[in-house]
Amino acid sequence: METFIVPTLAENTTHIDLAIAKPKGLSLQQLGVPLLEGTVIKKGKLPEFLQLFEDGKAGRRYQNIRVTAAKALEGEVETARCIVQFEVFGDENVPVADNSGFGITLCAGGEALLELPQTAAFLPYAACWYENQFFYEVPPGLFDRVDGLRFTLKTDQVRPL
Repeated sequence: METFIVPTLAENTTHIDLAIAKPKGLSLQQLGVPLLEGTVIKKGKLPEFLQLFEDGKAGRRYQNIRVTAAKALEGEVETARCIVQFEVFGDENVPVADNSGFGITLCAGGEALLELPQTAAFLPYAACWYENQFFYEVPPGLFDRVDGLRFTLKTDQVRPL
Protein backbone atom coordinates (compact mmCIF):
# COMPACT_ATOMS: atom_id res chain seq x y z
CA MET A 1 0.00 0.00 0.00
CA GLU A 2 1.34 3.42 -1.00
CA THR A 3 1.61 6.28 1.47
CA PHE A 4 0.94 9.74 0.08
CA ILE A 5 2.30 12.86 1.67
CA VAL A 6 -0.41 15.51 1.77
CA PRO A 7 1.03 19.04 1.58
CA THR A 8 -0.26 21.41 4.24
CA LEU A 9 -0.80 25.14 4.04
CA ALA A 10 0.43 26.61 7.32
CA GLU A 11 -1.66 28.88 9.52
CA ASN A 12 -0.75 32.53 8.97
CA THR A 13 -2.00 35.62 10.82
CA THR A 14 -1.84 39.34 10.10
CA HIS A 15 -3.34 42.47 11.63
CA ILE A 16 -5.44 44.99 9.69
CA ASP A 17 -5.88 48.42 11.26
CA LEU A 18 -9.32 50.04 11.08
CA ALA A 19 -9.78 53.81 10.97
CA ILE A 20 -12.82 56.08 10.97
CA ALA A 21 -13.97 56.83 7.41
CA LYS A 22 -16.58 59.14 5.91
CA PRO A 23 -20.06 57.58 5.72
CA LYS A 24 -20.47 58.15 2.01
CA GLY A 25 -19.41 56.66 -1.28
CA LEU A 26 -20.33 54.12 -3.90
CA SER A 27 -18.62 51.22 -2.10
CA LEU A 28 -20.86 51.71 0.96
CA GLN A 29 -23.97 52.00 -1.21
CA GLN A 30 -23.06 48.75 -2.97
CA LEU A 31 -22.83 47.08 0.46
CA GLY A 32 -26.25 48.46 1.41
CA VAL A 33 -24.96 50.44 4.39
CA PRO A 34 -27.62 52.95 5.55
CA LEU A 35 -25.94 56.31 4.89
CA LEU A 36 -27.92 58.27 7.47
CA GLU A 37 -26.95 60.88 10.03
CA GLY A 38 -25.22 59.05 12.86
CA THR A 39 -23.84 56.21 10.71
CA VAL A 40 -20.25 55.43 11.74
CA ILE A 41 -17.83 53.73 9.35
CA LYS A 42 -14.42 52.16 9.98
CA LYS A 43 -12.29 50.84 7.13
CA GLY A 44 -9.05 48.97 6.67
CA LYS A 45 -7.26 47.22 3.82
CA LEU A 46 -4.32 45.02 3.00
CA PRO A 47 -3.00 44.64 -0.56
CA GLU A 48 -1.79 41.02 -0.29
CA PHE A 49 -1.44 38.21 2.21
CA LEU A 50 0.02 34.78 1.40
CA GLN A 51 -0.66 31.40 2.88
CA LEU A 52 2.51 29.37 2.65
CA PHE A 53 3.22 25.68 2.60
CA GLU A 54 5.15 24.34 5.58
CA ASP A 55 8.31 24.51 3.40
CA GLY A 56 7.83 28.26 2.79
CA LYS A 57 6.50 28.16 -0.80
CA ALA A 58 3.38 30.19 -1.66
CA GLY A 59 0.27 28.02 -1.74
CA ARG A 60 -2.70 30.38 -1.68
CA ARG A 61 -2.88 34.11 -2.33
CA TYR A 62 -5.30 36.60 -0.80
CA GLN A 63 -5.34 40.04 -2.44
CA ASN A 64 -7.19 43.31 -2.14
CA ILE A 65 -8.43 42.52 1.38
CA ARG A 66 -10.97 45.18 2.39
CA VAL A 67 -12.69 45.49 5.75
CA THR A 68 -15.67 47.77 6.30
CA ALA A 69 -17.27 48.04 9.72
CA ALA A 70 -20.51 50.01 10.01
CA LYS A 71 -22.72 51.05 12.90
CA ALA A 72 -26.09 52.47 11.86
CA LEU A 73 -29.74 52.69 12.75
CA GLU A 74 -32.01 50.28 10.90
CA GLY A 75 -35.50 51.37 11.71
CA GLU A 76 -35.05 52.26 15.33
CA VAL A 77 -32.56 49.51 16.12
CA GLU A 78 -28.81 50.19 16.31
CA THR A 79 -26.84 47.54 14.43
CA ALA A 80 -23.16 46.96 13.75
CA ARG A 81 -21.63 44.77 11.09
CA CYS A 82 -18.19 43.87 9.83
CA ILE A 83 -17.90 43.16 6.10
CA VAL A 84 -14.77 41.44 4.76
CA GLN A 85 -14.02 41.28 1.03
CA PHE A 86 -11.01 39.80 -0.79
CA GLU A 87 -9.85 37.96 -3.87
CA VAL A 88 -8.32 34.51 -3.40
CA PHE A 89 -6.21 32.45 -5.80
CA GLY A 90 -5.71 28.73 -5.26
CA ASP A 91 -2.36 28.45 -7.07
CA GLU A 92 -1.68 24.90 -8.25
CA ASN A 93 -3.48 22.96 -5.51
CA VAL A 94 -6.96 22.12 -4.30
CA PRO A 95 -8.18 21.43 -0.74
CA VAL A 96 -8.36 17.73 0.18
CA ALA A 97 -11.77 18.45 1.79
CA ASP A 98 -13.68 21.70 2.27
CA ASN A 99 -11.05 24.39 2.75
CA SER A 100 -10.37 25.39 6.33
CA GLY A 101 -10.82 29.05 5.48
CA PHE A 102 -10.07 31.90 7.81
CA GLY A 103 -10.84 33.34 11.19
CA ILE A 104 -11.30 36.94 12.29
CA THR A 105 -10.80 38.40 15.74
CA LEU A 106 -11.86 41.98 16.45
CA CYS A 107 -9.26 43.87 18.47
CA ALA A 108 -8.72 47.09 20.43
CA GLY A 109 -5.12 48.12 20.91
CA GLY A 110 -3.97 44.54 20.36
CA GLU A 111 -6.46 43.13 22.89
CA ALA A 112 -8.76 40.45 21.46
CA LEU A 113 -12.38 41.57 21.91
CA LEU A 114 -14.43 39.10 19.91
CA GLU A 115 -13.65 36.04 17.80
CA LEU A 116 -16.00 35.82 14.83
CA PRO A 117 -17.09 32.43 13.40
CA GLN A 118 -14.50 30.65 11.24
CA THR A 119 -15.53 30.77 7.59
CA ALA A 120 -14.50 28.78 4.49
CA ALA A 121 -13.39 30.79 1.46
CA PHE A 122 -15.19 30.40 -1.86
CA LEU A 123 -12.51 28.53 -3.81
CA PRO A 124 -14.11 25.79 -5.93
CA TYR A 125 -11.20 25.24 -8.36
CA ALA A 126 -7.44 25.71 -8.36
CA ALA A 127 -5.54 28.23 -10.47
CA CYS A 128 -8.43 30.73 -10.58
CA TRP A 129 -9.19 34.03 -8.85
CA TYR A 130 -12.39 34.21 -6.82
CA GLU A 131 -14.05 37.26 -5.27
CA ASN A 132 -15.19 36.62 -1.69
CA GLN A 133 -17.50 38.68 0.51
CA PHE A 134 -18.63 37.91 4.07
CA PHE A 135 -20.46 39.80 6.80
CA TYR A 136 -20.65 39.36 10.54
CA GLU A 137 -22.94 40.84 13.19
CA VAL A 138 -21.03 42.76 15.87
CA PRO A 139 -22.43 43.90 19.22
CA PRO A 140 -23.00 47.67 18.78
CA GLY A 141 -21.50 48.36 22.22
CA LEU A 142 -18.24 46.74 21.10
CA PHE A 143 -18.05 48.62 17.80
CA ASP A 144 -16.65 51.88 19.24
CA ARG A 145 -13.67 50.06 20.82
CA VAL A 146 -12.64 48.12 17.70
CA ASP A 147 -9.56 49.55 15.98
CA GLY A 148 -8.36 46.52 14.06
CA LEU A 149 -8.71 42.84 13.42
CA ARG A 150 -6.61 39.72 13.27
CA PHE A 151 -7.06 37.89 9.98
CA THR A 152 -5.95 34.25 10.35
CA LEU A 153 -5.67 31.83 7.44
CA LYS A 154 -6.26 28.35 8.88
CA THR A 155 -4.16 25.25 8.29
CA ASP A 156 -5.37 23.42 5.18
CA GLN A 157 -4.37 20.10 3.59
CA VAL A 158 -4.22 20.29 -0.19
CA ARG A 159 -3.61 18.12 -3.21
CA PRO A 160 -1.10 19.49 -5.76
CA LEU A 161 -2.16 19.49 -9.40
